[in-house]
Amino acid sequence: MAADSEPESEVFEITDFTTASEWERFISKIEEVLNDWKLIGISSGKPLEKGVYTTGTWEEKSDEISFADFKFSITHHYLVQEHSDKDGKEELVEDALPLPMQDLLCMNNDFPPRAHCLVRWYGLREFVVIAPAANNDAVLSESKCNLLLSSVSIALGNTGCQVPLFVQIHHKWRRMYVGECQGPGVRTDFEMVHLRKVPNQYNYLSGLLDIFKSKIGCPLTPLPPVSMAIRLTYVLQDWQQYFWPQQPPDIDALVGGEVGGLEFGKLPLGACEDPISELHLATTWPHLSEGTIVENDVYSDLDPIQAPQWSVRVRKADNPQCLLGDFLTEFFKLCRRKESTDEILGRSAFEEEGKEVADITHALSKLTEPAPVPIHKLSVTNMVHSAKKKIRKHRGVDESPLNNEVLNTILLFLFPDAAEKLADGFESRTNTSSGNNPPPESEDYNLFSQFKSAPSDSLTYKLALCLCMINFYHGGVKGVAHLWQEFVLEMRYRWENNYLIPGLANGPPDLRCCLLHQKLQMLNCCIERKKARDEGKRGSMSDRSPGGTSGDAGKGADHSGDNPDKEKEFGKSWESWSDSEEEFFECLSDTEDLKGNGHENGKKGGAKEGNKEPVNLKPEGRLHPHGKLTLLHPGEPLYIPITQEPAPMTEDLLEEQSEVLAKLGTSAEGAHLRARMQSACLLSDMESFKAANPGCCLEDFVRWYSPRDYIEEEVVDEKGNIVIKGELSARMKIPSNMWVEAWETAKPVPARRQKRLFDDTREAEKVLHYLAVQKPADLARHLLPCIIHAAVLKVKEEEALEDISSVKKIIKQIISHSSKVLRFPNPEDKKLEEIIAQIMSVEAVIARARSLKAKFGVEKCENEEEKEDLQRFVNCLLEQPEVSVVGAGRGPAGSIIHKLFLNAQRVSAVPPLDEDLRRSGPAEERRPNTGGAADFPPPAGREVILRTTVPRPAPYSKPLPQRMYSVLTREDFRLAGAFSADTTFF
Repeated sequence: MAADSEPESEVFEITDFTTASEWERFISKIEEVLNDWKLIGISSGKPLEKGVYTTGTWEEKSDEISFADFKFSITHHYLVQEHSDKDGKEELVEDALPLPMQDLLCMNNDFPPRAHCLVRWYGLREFVVIAPAANNDAVLSESKCNLLLSSVSIALGNTGCQVPLFVQIHHKWRRMYVGECQGPGVRTDFEMVHLRKVPNQYNYLSGLLDIFKSKIGCPLTPLPPVSMAIRLTYVLQDWQQYFWPQQPPDIDALVGGEVGGLEFGKLPLGACEDPISELHLATTWPHLSEGTIVENDVYSDLDPIQAPQWSVRVRKADNPQCLLGDFLTEFFKLCRRKESTDEILGRSAFEEEGKEVADITHALSKLTEPAPVPIHKLSVTNMVHSAKKKIRKHRGVDESPLNNEVLNTILLFLFPDAAEKLADGFESRTNTSSGNNPPPESEDYNLFSQFKSAPSDSLTYKLALCLCMINFYHGGVKGVAHLWQEFVLEMRYRWENNYLIPGLANGPPDLRCCLLHQKLQMLNCCIERKKARDEGKRGSMSDRSPGGTSGDAGKGADHSGDNPDKEKEFGKSWESWSDSEEEFFECLSDTEDLKGNGHENGKKGGAKEGNKEPVNLKPEGRLHPHGKLTLLHPGEPLYIPITQEPAPMTEDLLEEQSEVLAKLGTSAEGAHLRARMQSACLLSDMESFKAANPGCCLEDFVRWYSPRDYIEEEVVDEKGNIVIKGELSARMKIPSNMWVEAWETAKPVPARRQKRLFDDTREAEKVLHYLAVQKPADLARHLLPCIIHAAVLKVKEEEALEDISSVKKIIKQIISHSSKVLRFPNPEDKKLEEIIAQIMSVEAVIARARSLKAKFGVEKCENEEEKEDLQRFVNCLLEQPEVSVVGAGRGPAGSIIHKLFLNAQRVSAVPPLDEDLRRSGPAEERRPNTGGAADFPPPAGREVILRTTVPRPAPYSKPLPQRMYSVLTREDFRLAGAFSADTTFF
């Protein structure tokens, strides 16, 4: 009954102690990661070679674990080793210590210059770090630190992992780590002390030995000797006694085509400030035994001159100002400008041109006026300037971004032919080279095809360099707009007066170059044809006979399209052909047929005349006999006609034409219209051929124009004789074939009477308009490949003088990267910035090399062998994090470094003290054995590694390695200890 009286609501809570806690799950996750990374079991390996921590490859892999809602990252750092010691693994199982404990005593890799901080402090080749995942998170409380450390200890014990496991505690900037390494019956605890202010007794070696021995707590008496490695680092910051060799350019000295010694057409290179800010000298005593050296607050045996090892590293200035980098950066900024030339300069000179056209038209007459003017003043540009004097009055002299002296010097550089005598006419020099440009067949010269820029001896290339210099030195974007406006005026003047543009290769536009270069080439083609036509007219009046011949017609050409790339001779340009009728027919070239011989570009044709032309026509427009072929039916010699040259085209025109043809569609009518548009040149050549060969047939034309479309074979006739019989190919026999249709439409009209396939007047005006409407930003976009091209050539030229292997590799990377980026019409700004940054990095390396060469006196060294050693030493300083000094303080480089510090000490002494007085002062009394120590400033860093092997914690324990690392700088003091203990009987 008593049981029934108990309240039914009473319930007993049962706690399940088998449920895993957050702490247990955290430990389990650590064990799982160690298993996944195969870090379980005994670690083994060979003793490491000297310097492998610096030259070897370090890798890492990471994962993420969490303790409740607090996330940690766990990272495995390890040195990649080529050969693993698998054969000796079984021998090391019982007797050998874990590999990390062996590394504690290894002296081959003390003070590695480039490694993780734990590698430098403990000499480990492999370790695992657990740290808060977020940068702002930190483990601050002592209880949490102990909880993490106990978790690590349990995970290592459960898995048997012998790789040291560290936990990062406190704020990350303090780099505080505690950890543990376990082995069979042994354990090493990694502890650390970090202080802002160092206790006075730990400033010297004696105090560090005391704390190391007290921490070991070895029960043996006397203690085993302690092995020491000591490094003192001295910093040289005062380089005043060595002037930086780079002289800043004098922007006011623009005389004779030079700006502060910088020639037009050449980019500058070099740093305006010393790119080397500091030199760090590390003097090392690698193997010392306790008692062999003394250092305390009153005496020191650590004389840097007597140190057996010297190593040097240089600290580079952060983002030093370099000339080439500034030029590229400022020019690239132009690409982001939005203003037009008119908005920048105000009212355009082109708008005023109509009002002053009378003055401009007299420019050529002024050229021929006899006047006592020096030859260099006889330039088209200067005369145009005089003719446009009234135009410039609207702007005012003070408002003009470029003064006349600067402008005339630039224009004479761009147009060197303007300085020649003009009495016998104005003849331009094409392909005018400037400066020390590479020869056309060299690899450097052909970079323009990879960068899609322009040849380094071209007008476009020189224009880009001038605009870059003007943008940097003279007026910025206003100066660029002003020079461009003058350049466009010069182009129009040359077109109107038949003056060829210098610095451009002959022939049609080179599609490998930038679009602006193609436009200038197109304008030059227009000028050339207009000039030839005008000279032809004058020649016809003076009964001047044409000259120039061509070779034989092409043989074996493969023409597979309806408008083939014909292999034939065009002979002379048709505009240069002259006779008494050319002027008459030139005037009527766009009218209806005259006397049955005119046509309108093949669009109007008469009735079909059959396959043959009447033989009673007078042959016209012959160049010369073919030499081998005869007409099939009359049997007369076949003559090569004078034909029109194909119309040159720039890439934008080709793209526009492709779009027009694509819009015609795939219908029969569209395909027919497209074929007719593409056969304009074919029709012109057929008409020229008919005029030169009366009575010819289509087969005759095909035999000359496309030999592979006329098939010949040997057959036996009725009499048994072998004869050659020919016929048109299968594609020529297709119904409604465009060739047959064009042949039937074509009339016998010589080239000089045909409507021009290339209207040079219209194309020239299109080019001039294109140039006139270019904004400075558009201009910079067009010319940026040329500037990058010039910059690459400049760094290659300067690197050849320094011979730096790392720079060679970077230059190859720049060329490869630029070739991919600049091929696109509108490359991304980010990719362009990457190219410029690469070029700037190369410039900085070259500037550092020159700075170090000047400071170490490489060029002044008279001994060739010593000079080579110094040059090699300088190159190593640029490419390696730390360089050993051969001979330490007594070698050639060591003597120079000693002198640098000595001079810096003399300069910094206030008041300056004589060396003898300084050596005999109080410092000499306190440090009688310092030797050259007074020649150096107080060490900026003191590093000491103490090692020994002692039994811990009992006298009968196994002797185990003990190590303590100490570093003292101006900012902090750190002790990092690794203390091992035998856990078998403890």
